[in-house]
Amino acid sequence: MLRALAVDDEQPSLEELLYLLNADPRIGSAEGAGDATEALRRINRALESGPGGPEAIDVVFLDIHMPGLDGLDLARLLGGFAQPPLVVFVTAHEGFAVQAFDLKAVDYVLKPVRRERLAEAIRRAAELRDTAPRIPVHEPDPDHLSVELGGVTRFVAVDDITHVEAHGDYARLHTAQGSHLVRIPLSTLEERWRSRGFVRIHRRHLVALRHIAELRLDAGTVSVLVDSVELQVSRRHARQLRDLLLRRTTS
Repeated sequence: MLRALAVDDEQPSLEELLYLLNADPRIGSAEGAGDATEALRRINRALESGPGGPEAIDVVFLDIHMPGLDGLDLARLLGGFAQPPLVVFVTAHEGFAVQAFDLKAVDYVLKPVRRERLAEAIRRAAELRDTAPRIPVHEPDPDHLSVELGGVTRFVAVDDITHVEAHGDYARLHTAQGSHLVRIPLSTLEERWRSRGFVRIHRRHLVALRHIAELRLDAGTVSVLVDSVELQVSRRHARQLRDLLLRRTTS
């Protein structure tokens, strides 16, 4: 029995899809999410629960055009997980099939959804779920983070990261070469990288001390220049940051 999550920002379409999913005997449970952010929260719980846990999700039935993160963005993020759920795209647009299958989608179902067409997608998902080997989860590399970009997994060196920006339960890593979104809260990275010279300067920003080029004081406000980007320092973090920078320059 498959455990499914349907994601669509249009409520009538979501309700219709859930109705069809629940009518299929191979679907053990089906939940709905109205956007990619809500879906990510639910998928996070599933991953924490583990493949056999009570919160587990086997397959995501995913619309493409949604506000904020679209379906392709969400699929790219899922592709970076060690044991992601399967993805079936359910969309009114024919033009994204190539991108969808590049992202290892199980199937690409066009709206309006026909019961027999959806049944075929469910059959494919069930077969893949039953035959796919489980990938062992390894301990994370302390010097690198793996990120997914265009279907390719890359490893970003922690020493190359200039600063990190919070995005809810996610974080955007900034380097001189570009930025990458990862499924790790900023608070987790702050704790993990404190000993590597990263310091919180704002509720939204974590900065590598070695990449701070300037500390600026202007009319009572404090900011830092990091890789040509000016970032504001909150009052609660300003004193600690000044002390850390002074200690660094005098040691």
